[in-house]
Amino acid sequence: MLQAVPNDNWINAAITPGDWRYEAGAAGPLAVFVGAGGKGDFVMTCNRAARTIDLWRAGTNPAPLAMTIRTETGTRSLAVVQAEDTNPYLTASLLASDPLLDAMALSKGRFAIETEGLPPLYLPSWAEVTRVIEDCRG
Repeated sequence: MLQAVPNDNWINAAITPGDWRYEAGAAGPLAVFVGAGGKGDFVMTCNRAARTIDLWRAGTNPAPLAMTIRTETGTRSLAVVQAEDTNPYLTASLLASDPLLDAMALSKGRFAIETEGLPPLYLPSWAEVTRVIEDCRG
């Protein structure tokens, strides 16, 4: 699996400007991080039927690549695919029970999303993140 360029100082990097928004979607809840440009830079969607949480990173890349999630307690790279959607997103999926989701929600106030070919996102671990995870777990 390809690895994003590591940033050993990510925990001290400035938070990416923007705000989280929670929405109760028809198939399950979602949390959208709306960046300074007014678009969803990162989205966490719950598929209640499958008990999965999909991670959506705004952007495109024709080559297979990885999304690296960095938290206070660990780092993991996930394979991503280009979403078959009208909006340009790269997506990865996790089981709702995956401990990486807990690490994202509880990570010293922030977690990092690094995707090859795109600028990193340093996102706050706000209540919307936890709410989507907990609501998806039922």
